[in-house]
Amino acid sequence: MVKVVVCGAAGGIGQPLSMLLKTLLPSGSTLALYDVVNVPGVAADISHINTSVKVEAHLGDMKDASNVEARNKALKDAHLVIIPAGVPRKPGMTRDDLFKVNAGIVKGLIEGIATQCPDAFIALITNPVNSTVPVAAEVLKKHNVYNPNKLFGVSTLDIVRAQAFIAELKGLDATKVHVDVVGGHSPETMIPVLSQVEGQTFTDEEAKTLTQRVKDAGTFVVNAKDGMGSATLSMAYAAYRFAGSVLKALNGETVREVAYIDAQSLKVEAPTAYFGLAIEIGKNGITKVHPVPKFNDYEQAQLKEAVPALQQNIETGVNFGKGN
Repeated sequence: MVKVVVCGAAGGIGQPLSMLLKTLLPSGSTLALYDVVNVPGVAADISHINTSVKVEAHLGDMKDASNVEARNKALKDAHLVIIPAGVPRKPGMTRDDLFKVNAGIVKGLIEGIATQCPDAFIALITNPVNSTVPVAAEVLKKHNVYNPNKLFGVSTLDIVRAQAFIAELKGLDATKVHVDVVGGHSPETMIPVLSQVEGQTFTDEEAKTLTQRVKDAGTFVVNAKDGMGSATLSMAYAAYRFAGSVLKALNGETVREVAYIDAQSLKVEAPTAYFGLAIEIGKNGITKVHPVPKFNDYEQAQLKEAVPALQQNIETGVNFGKGN
C-alpha cells in the first residue's frame, strides 16, 4: 500500500494522470489529489472508478498562498509526489516564458514536501523542467532533506514520442522500440540517441527528420490545439508510465528509466550539472546512472548546441531556488 500525491490534479495533465493512477495503484493505496481549483469534483469523478484505491481531495487557497494546510495534509507521509502543477504553454511561448510563474508554484510545493514527506520520490513535470528541477533541489537543500537519488525531472514524453515516431517510420510495434532521449527537456537541449536504437539503422535524412520531429512535437501539439492547451494527454500517459516504474521500485524491483537528474550531486560524469540520462531505480531511489551514450557525429553536434542552453537553464533554476 502506497500513498501517491498529484499536485495540480485538476489541470490538463493532472486529470487524466489521476484517472490512470486510480487504475494503477495497488489495492488499499491512497491517491491524494491537490489543486487550488476544482479538485473536489475531479476526486468525486475519479473515485467512481471500480478499483480499491482511496481518493482524497485537498483544495488549496488560490487567493492566499500562505494558507498551506490543504497542501500539507495532501503531502503528509507520501511515498511518491508527482507535480504537473503550473500554467500550460501557449502558442508562441517558450519554456523560459513559463518560468516566472511555474518556478514559484514548484517552490511552494517542494517546501511542503520538505516538511511533510521528505523521503518521498519526487517526479517533476512542471515546465521548464531544465530549470524547475534545480529549483526543487535548492529548496530541499535549504531544509536539509535533499536526496538527489529521489528527485526526477520526468522526460519520459520525449521517449514515448520517439518510440511512436520510429515505429511509424519502420513499421514496428511501438511498445517494443528501445530508444533513449538524453540531455534536457526542451527542443534545443534534448538528444534522441537514434544511433543506439537496437536492431535499427537510419539514413542521415531519416535521422534528421526523426530528430526534428521529436524536438518539435510539443510545439506541434500546442499549435494543433490552437490556444486550447499543450500536450496534456500524452504527458499524462508518460507520467503514468514513469509512476509505474517507481511503484515497481518501491516494491523491490530494479527498473530502468531515463530522467533529468542532478548528475553533479550524484557524482556522475555528465556535460552539465543536471542532465537527462538512463538510470536504474530501486527501493531507495537511483541505484545506478548509466554513462553518457556514445554519440555519432550528428548527435555530438546536438550536444554541443545543447550544453550552453542547459547551463543557462540550470543557472536560472539554481538562482531562483537560492532566492537570488
